[in-house]
Amino acid sequence: MTDDDWLRHNRANWDDRVRVHARSDFYDLPGFRGGACTLRGFELDELGDVSGKRLVHLQCHMGQDTLSWARRGAANVTGLDFSEAAIRTARGLADDLGLAERARFVAADVYDAAQALGGERFDVVYTGLGALCWLPDIPRWADVVAGLLNDGGVLYLAEFHPFTEVLGDDGKSVEVDYFDDQGTTWDEPETYTDGPPLAHTVSVQWQHPLGDVVTALARAGLRIEFLHEHATTLFQRYPVLERTGPAENPTFRFPHGHPRLPLMYSVRAAKW
Repeated sequence: MTDDDWLRHNRANWDDRVRVHARSDFYDLPGFRGGACTLRGFELDELGDVSGKRLVHLQCHMGQDTLSWARRGAANVTGLDFSEAAIRTARGLADDLGLAERARFVAADVYDAAQALGGERFDVVYTGLGALCWLPDIPRWADVVAGLLNDGGVLYLAEFHPFTEVLGDDGKSVEVDYFDDQGTTWDEPETYTDGPPLAHTVSVQWQHPLGDVVTALARAGLRIEFLHEHATTLFQRYPVLERTGPAENPTFRFPHGHPRLPLMYSVRAAKW
């Protein structure tokens, strides 16, 4: 599959997902308009105060996390996503929330971010959960991140741990090669939220070992400040996981007595 093929399939798939996601209970846009924050507690703690900072969110989807950072005090936020449909939804949310003067949304592929944003630099580059599996070339992504940062700026990345892709659906058996770096083509009739079936069902995803991500950032000239691995995740990835945390913002973890495994990770890296 050529670059044009995988990008075309993924863009059509995500344009179609927006149609479903914007109406889903999972994304709950009415609740977000009413004041809900979509950022996870550990993200707020680890990135810290963003007051007065310029932040860019790569692969922002419908912009809820982007706008949540604006609500947390970021002076200006920019969201970038390759889906025109997602960007239209994000702009509508910004208008609804009265944040349009502080929030900009740009439709572009993440690898073209420097050109799409006119060479602008930022204090924070943020990338949220479920983003990196859609990118085939992590060193190229890391170079894009480094090029977007001001001196002294930071990348904050939160992601699902690649080890979760090794386990079978039961969450107990090892079934997949952790170091498989070939893209996988999926044909799935539905997205991960509630809602109707998709019309564009084909997508291509890549698995990136944790060492590859950290090494790519270091080689791009960023200094790793921390790498944290988390024993919780945001959804019931396996039937054995138990729900924990507050009802409005639950997390899931292996039950007491079961060996703990890493389910998410987060990285903060600085440019000097």
